[in-house]
Amino acid sequence: MSAGERAPFGARLAAAMDAHGPLCVGIDPHATLLSQWGLSDDAEGLRRFALTVMEAVAGRVAAVKPQAAFFERHGSRGVAVLEEVVAAGRETGTLVVLDAKRGDIGSTMEAYAEAFLRDGSPLAADALTVSPYLGFGSLDPAVDLALSSGRGLFVLCLTSNKEGHEVQHARTTDDGTVAALMAARAAALNADAAPMGSIGLVVGATIGDAAARTGTDLAVNGPLLAPGVGAQGAGAAELAAVFGAARRQVLASSSRGVLQAGPDVAALRSTARAAADEARVALGRD
Repeated sequence: MSAGERAPFGARLAAAMDAHGPLCVGIDPHATLLSQWGLSDDAEGLRRFALTVMEAVAGRVAAVKPQAAFFERHGSRGVAVLEEVVAAGRETGTLVVLDAKRGDIGSTMEAYAEAFLRDGSPLAADALTVSPYLGFGSLDPAVDLALSSGRGLFVLCLTSNKEGHEVQHARTTDDGTVAALMAARAAALNADAAPMGSIGLVVGATIGDAAARTGTDLAVNGPLLAPGVGAQGAGAAELAAVFGAARRQVLASSSRGVLQAGPDVAALRSTARAAADEARVALGRD
């Protein structure tokens, strides 16, 4: 499908969340998970793991989110498996959010954008996670290509790692915070989009009241990718505390909570369905 025929990512994601529930299944092939599944920690084990997950959930959840690092650790053969996952998403009509957290400047950022967002690239996903901490403007090549090709971005904003506050909570020269600035820049890019824009934020589901403490308005008219749901401890109460009135924009991400049900396809499918139903209720979409 060419860029001219593809609806904007925000619209496609909104429809997928309505149809399947607001769940994104992370595909994180940790060495420990490969072992738990009885698979070898090599490219072939990786391939069996990733394609089994796709067999179980493709066409049944709003999105999948392969973590690029766990594929890249296996070298070129691992990247080839990642290409297969992206292709499987395309073939089954399943949105693929590639979790690569790229962020650079100038021609280098342009090259990352072409690798992950350009029509015809074997790694071109529906959306890409990006890091804005060389300045939001450094993401311009990715923003421009994402929007022109009907794809999206998830910009790191308020993350749950213990080091994140050192940058994200820092005060800017106008006495706002870095996180608030990132959210405001995303909101500006989503202005007037319906049903929602294509430039989303990554906001950890376990950050508590960090949005309020940093003055970060999460109502950016775009999707909010929320890692930390399920096995990492975030339930309905935590989601309400973190996202408040923006809860309906949340795409809850669960990795281990679903993947531990493998390698049985039926068990993976059932667990993903239950997680999607739980997320729907927790986020006020029931």
